[in-house]
Amino acid sequence: MHPLLASILFHAIGAASASVCYVPQRKLKGWSWQTYWLAQASFCWLLLPIVGAVLTVPDFWGVVNAAPRDALLRTFLLGAAYGIGGTAFGVAIRYVGFSITYATAIGVSTLVGTAYAIIKGNTGLANYAANIEAFWVKPGSGWVLLGICVGLVGIVFCGLAGRWKERDLNRAPVTPGKSNAVIGLVLCLLAGVLSGVYGMALTEGEPIAKLAESSAAGHTVLGVDATSFRNNAIYPFSNTGAFLTTAIYCLFLHLRHRTFGEMVALPNGLNPAYLGVNWAMAVLTGCLWYGQFFFYGFGHFFILKVKGFEQACWAIHMILSILLGTLVGVALKEWKGCRRATKLTLALAVALLIAGKLLLDYGNYVGQAK
Repeated sequence: MHPLLASILFHAIGAASASVCYVPQRKLKGWSWQTYWLAQASFCWLLLPIVGAVLTVPDFWGVVNAAPRDALLRTFLLGAAYGIGGTAFGVAIRYVGFSITYATAIGVSTLVGTAYAIIKGNTGLANYAANIEAFWVKPGSGWVLLGICVGLVGIVFCGLAGRWKERDLNRAPVTPGKSNAVIGLVLCLLAGVLSGVYGMALTEGEPIAKLAESSAAGHTVLGVDATSFRNNAIYPFSNTGAFLTTAIYCLFLHLRHRTFGEMVALPNGLNPAYLGVNWAMAVLTGCLWYGQFFFYGFGHFFILKVKGFEQACWAIHMILSILLGTLVGVALKEWKGCRRATKLTLALAVALLIAGKLLLDYGNYVGQAK
């Protein structure tokens, strides 16, 4: 198989994992949201990243001992901020559904990540003014600016589609006097901004990844060059930070609503055997969420073999995530009963977000090529 096709295939698998990872929660019985969220977070943000790093990064603990302590700390703290965004993402799905949440949050995350890269530049955040000035004179900057503008318009149309969907389906607000769509979109924006922070966590963890790459030189894992799993050394720090903030919020809800016992026993009237089903759904969620990064590593490995496409890796992943996240919402009949105009608005929003992402990456490609 051609390396580019192999890369797209693995990115599609990873994006599909991300798009459906929260679908299993629809099968839960007798569990509150905080019980499910804490259970799945224990796997996707705590256990699996550590297990994945130990299994795929040669001498992982040696890499950890040699890594700069400031890089470890920054990666952990930025991951903790991302945990707040991940929780906001999960709550947003309850308000506006899969399609709007995935499209809006990923769109915002893309713009935040682009802005961060511009401000940081090659000399660090302390020289932000000089970095911004250097960006404006760089070839391709006009395309990047156009991509940002198109992406912003796409986000606006996502919000419009969400409000029209709520009106079409005549949904009563969860909180009297407040709109489900407004609350959900605010949560989507928060999730998108803090998802961009996760990208910053990976950037700050680059010294850890470089040590992992050196340690992996000459080794293979699952028949693949072990250096392709270099980023797996970062996840135990970025993701445990996310788990910390997630666990604090979930434990607060457990104490407030006295629901912690749900993790070991279901409420009266429910078949006790279904507790195992709930845990199975939580484990499945964790595996699917972590799977997006595992297969992203394969996609990244193969695309590096295709000249001229080295920088397209994240673009492919984000575009597929937006598309598949939207299709999951459609498959779950979230838009059944909506007017044609509402559905067309969603389609336009997704098209604008994808176009904006392509423009951003084309501008970056032009800048690097020249």
